[in-house]
Amino acid sequence: MDYSLITLRLGEQLRQRRLNRGLTQAALASLAGLTRQKVIAIEKGDLSVGMLAYARVLAALDCELNVVPAAMPTLDEIHGVFD
Repeated sequence: MDYSLITLRLGEQLRQRRLNRGLTQAALASLAGLTRQKVIAIEKGDLSVGMLAYARVLAALDCELNVVPAAMPTLDEIHGVFD
């Protein structure tokens, strides 16, 4: 599996968790001790974001990371690959 798909999925899951908690990106950044720009990068699945930033966001959202077998990409995730 392409590692960029993993960061995209993780970013989307963290975004959904943030929204479910009723937090803005700025509020989450404050809780995590990060900048809003870093939260935006995490939610976009930016490959340049370090593991410490992900860990801070996970902790701020009262979450932890679990390792599970990768699933096949969805049609939405591969949309545009063959354009």
